[in-house]
Amino acid sequence: MSHMIKYNFDPKKHVIYEPVNKKKYKGNAPIILRSSWEVAFCRWCDINDNVIEWGSECIAIPYFDVATQKNRRYYPDFILKIKDKNNNINIYIVEIKPYKETVPPRKTSRKKAKTILTEIKTYKRNISKWKSANAYCIRNGYHFKIITEKELFSLT
Repeated sequence: MSHMIKYNFDPKKHVIYEPVNKKKYKGNAPIILRSSWEVAFCRWCDINDNVIEWGSECIAIPYFDVATQKNRRYYPDFILKIKDKNNNINIYIVEIKPYKETVPPRKTSRKKAKTILTEIKTYKRNISKWKSANAYCIRNGYHFKIITEKELFSLT
């Protein structure tokens, strides 16, 4: 894990999460979160008995960013080892994202051209990351899941 990413902490934008069940957390410390949604997901991972292990931004997945035409590394928000109802162990790579960033941006008369271009670039970058993450998961027998506010608030 890049120290630059994990330790680039801005108290105006980030929160440090301290796990309650420290033995379950297998990632790098400190756990730096960028949204209240990530905090809610951490709490869920921390207290859910079916989550055996979890980590935050602890794997790097190479991807080609079509928006900038450059090779980059993607650090998914979370990786979890979960026991299902049949006691099978599954590994999930999870990304927490606002729903609006998971669908193609819509042009409206109220949006400025610059805003639309930024939204398109963000969407293209996300699709590039997620395509690579999904391929990584298939190669490793994992599952890739994007969780938006719609799913997140039904979990917590």
